[in-house]
Amino acid sequence: MDTKMKEFMDSVRVKNPGEDEFLQAVQEVVETVWDFYQENPHYIKAKILERMTEPERVIMFRVPWVDDSGEVQVNRGYRVEFNSAIGPYKGGLRFHPSVTLSGLKFLGFEQTFKNSLTTLPMGGGKGGSDFNPKGKSDLEIMRFCQAFMSELYRHIGPNTDVPAGDIGVGGREIGYLFGQYKKLRNEFTGVLTGKGAEFGGSLIRPEATGFGAIYFVREMLAVRGEKLEGKTVAISGFGNVAWGAAIKAVEYGAKVVTISGPDGYIYDPEGVSDDKIEYMLELRASNMDVVAPYAERYPEAKFFAGKKPWEQKVDIAIPCAIQNELNEKDARMLIDNGCQMIAEASNMGCTTEAAYLATDKIVFAPGKAVNAGGVAVSGLEMTQNSMRLGWSEKEVDERLDQIMTNIHNTCVRFGTEPSGKVNYIKGANIGGFVKVADAMIAQGIV
Repeated sequence: MDTKMKEFMDSVRVKNPGEDEFLQAVQEVVETVWDFYQENPHYIKAKILERMTEPERVIMFRVPWVDDSGEVQVNRGYRVEFNSAIGPYKGGLRFHPSVTLSGLKFLGFEQTFKNSLTTLPMGGGKGGSDFNPKGKSDLEIMRFCQAFMSELYRHIGPNTDVPAGDIGVGGREIGYLFGQYKKLRNEFTGVLTGKGAEFGGSLIRPEATGFGAIYFVREMLAVRGEKLEGKTVAISGFGNVAWGAAIKAVEYGAKVVTISGPDGYIYDPEGVSDDKIEYMLELRASNMDVVAPYAERYPEAKFFAGKKPWEQKVDIAIPCAIQNELNEKDARMLIDNGCQMIAEASNMGCTTEAAYLATDKIVFAPGKAVNAGGVAVSGLEMTQNSMRLGWSEKEVDERLDQIMTNIHNTCVRFGTEPSGKVNYIKGANIGGFVKVADAMIAQGIV
């Protein structure tokens, strides 16, 4: 590592002790943009990296609420407003026991680059709570969402910060959050995305991240003169991202052979398609967070308890679940089995070692590029809200396709190496960095 780069990373570590996820995200970006940064001294003079790795604002608050038995519960709420250089803060809310400030800072930092790549006017942010919606009644979830929004509403707005859903925050939670915001502010505005279609939501928002990932993979294959048709695909997870990716991959003629959950993974040699894709929604709606029942319903499939799908022989691997779900050992197994590419549909779905190995040996694309489809359609929802109209599913899908194609073109522009190979990590990081950095310089030292 370059001496100056090491000094910079050491300073970031001192300021953020113990925040491993955030430090991992920063290091990946810094390592890939460093040479470009050094070649542009106006960025160094303005201390762009130093400013870019500090959130503009971190909001933390308590969330007291009453459960169905009348007991008072107390959770912790967060909103990390990371960077607003190119637009209002934009990023999801995550309700999960694992939510920490480090994790939200990592996600907000990544979101800044991801949103920049879409070319839509959105800054980066992320938020959530350590509240666990699993096993809670609808009334408990409503009371929690109302308590959460009773504090958050002071800090958000359609031109300030526009949260969306994420893990643990789906259409039901967004509805409760929006209703409380509307009551407190006495206004109907597009302050949250992922809303129901009946009150300002965009069509295909639930599928958007998965759809966008497949559009990006399609473009990756096109660079190699190949198509998705006939390819075998391993997908992890079984939520909205995996569901959307499975739908679109099958549309293009690929065969999706795996889905997974915390209990293990399913291998279906006949492919996850048609009613099997719809069954993924039933599994998610059951709130059990397991995939084993799939093998009971479809006997041609096999369930592997406690294992990950990356041991199967496939052409393309698409992590769709959580961060760091695919490690170096998994990547090596995929490569040895003839896998051609790994595309992150989850946020930082691969460990640093896995991402670098895959970049060196095959083709790898990071989440900030591959999974930008979700926030892209959130941006399109903001546009529809501002215009007081709604676009058809076809219109939204066409715009999403174009945005993902443009993101791929940006990665190729900034990531093509002298050998002709595209380094997608480098391309995505530099492509996202440039727009934000130039906007920050134009706006002065703020």
